[in-house]
Amino acid sequence: MRPDERFHHFQVDFRDPYARDRDRVLHCSSFRRLEYKTQVFLNHEGDYFRTRLTHSLEVSQIARTLSRMLQLNETLAEVIALSHDLGHTPFGHVGGDELDRLLKADGHLLGFEHNFQSFRVLTKLEKRYKEFDGLNLTFATLEGVLKHSFPYHKPFLENLDERFALDKHPSLEAMVVDHADEIAYTSHDIDDGIKYGLITFGDLLEDELCLRVDSMVQEEGVYPDEPLYRHRFVAGLIKLLVEDFIENSKVGAARYRKAEPIVAALDAREKLPVGFSEVTARALKILKKRLFKKLYKHEKIVRKMYAGKQCIKGLYTAFNDDTDLLPVHQKALLETRPKHRVIADYMAAMTDRYALKTYHELYGLSL
Repeated sequence: MRPDERFHHFQVDFRDPYARDRDRVLHCSSFRRLEYKTQVFLNHEGDYFRTRLTHSLEVSQIARTLSRMLQLNETLAEVIALSHDLGHTPFGHVGGDELDRLLKADGHLLGFEHNFQSFRVLTKLEKRYKEFDGLNLTFATLEGVLKHSFPYHKPFLENLDERFALDKHPSLEAMVVDHADEIAYTSHDIDDGIKYGLITFGDLLEDELCLRVDSMVQEEGVYPDEPLYRHRFVAGLIKLLVEDFIENSKVGAARYRKAEPIVAALDAREKLPVGFSEVTARALKILKKRLFKKLYKHEKIVRKMYAGKQCIKGLYTAFNDDTDLLPVHQKALLETRPKHRVIADYMAAMTDRYALKTYHELYGLSL
């Protein structure tokens, strides 16, 4: 047997298209950088707290469970979940909002939006092939990252409107990921908030949904004054929301089966076949409002996020004033791409600690 024949069978890829997508995302640089990007608590606050990476993994786990139970394509849901936050800036939503404000203040009306930035990461900014940019992912994966459960009209998507059917909802797998994201961040933000001492179960047990979870946990014989209670409470909240979602979702029609082509089939006016019950959806909305007031607007969080916002402002100002401050690769891109977009792409790819380090180098002080 000739050497080139010995391993010939490995030239045939034994993975399905969405498994290939998943593996390409897992091995890309942008995915690894999520380890050092803020979810709610700044990355350097402690090793316990969630980051964008651990959040994406938790969303993926929940999305896989939901998809499997609803007989959808589990692997497609997994890769959408793993990819959905690749475009986030350092310092969470505050960093993205500040970058968006700075771009628009400079007259760049398209600004910055993290969903579209995730799409750009997958289709343009990651470079793994000589012939083209991007990771060469399937349409279904890209659509699921670009769009969520609602029609998605943004000015920077004009050239994509026809191809991605922006007047329609995405695949059911994308909708599952959207809800898995909500389940994950609600539960793990409570976990981190309790751990960090920013909220208490006294705050939460005034809430209808939390009282339902508390009843489940106490039936196990675990009570609020025990260390184990936090872990059982978070697990119970996830269990309650996952079970409600599965019981309330209706995906029996043939066009929703995973064997069917996965396309943006639903008109924007159609009732979604997946989601929480009305009672739980309403209770979850009330709980999120409570968390916004008690946790996300807590003084300690707001101060850290304000510092992150000043870092974003300082970096943008410096790079905009003097492009020689940019690394060699980004300076080369200025020949083919607008300056403001090169700067935004570079800043969005930064981790929290790299952004802070660069700010310190440029301004000679730390935040």
